[in-house]
Amino acid sequence: MIGSWHATVFDCPDPDSLASFYEDLLGMIRVEHEADGSWITIGDAPDRPALAFQQVSGYTPPQWPGQEIPQQLHLDVKVADLDLAEAQVLALGATGMDSGTESFRVFLDPAGHPFCLVAW
Repeated sequence: MIGSWHATVFDCPDPDSLASFYEDLLGMIRVEHEADGSWITIGDAPDRPALAFQQVSGYTPPQWPGQEIPQQLHLDVKVADLDLAEAQVLALGATGMDSGTESFRVFLDPAGHPFCLVAW
């Protein structure tokens, strides 16, 4: 092993609001932040892998579906009840993409990154 996973980093225009979205979606807490708000990290604890959000000037969200601006990565979030979870993420500010199957559904987070709710 060369190293260990530390964080998955999302470029975004507003780290505070996107971190809040994922805190509510995943039940994580803020474990690190820059005083100027340009970087926020959330996770289970400061010494565990985390999600980080970095402010990018002139941010352009990925396009999904389509690849003119590739999605580059997405998260799969496992849930017990797709219908209930869909209502909850929409209330948090996600956008439904009317795409998926009986076992997954595709959404965009408030900054335009795709993510899936999955149940199996």
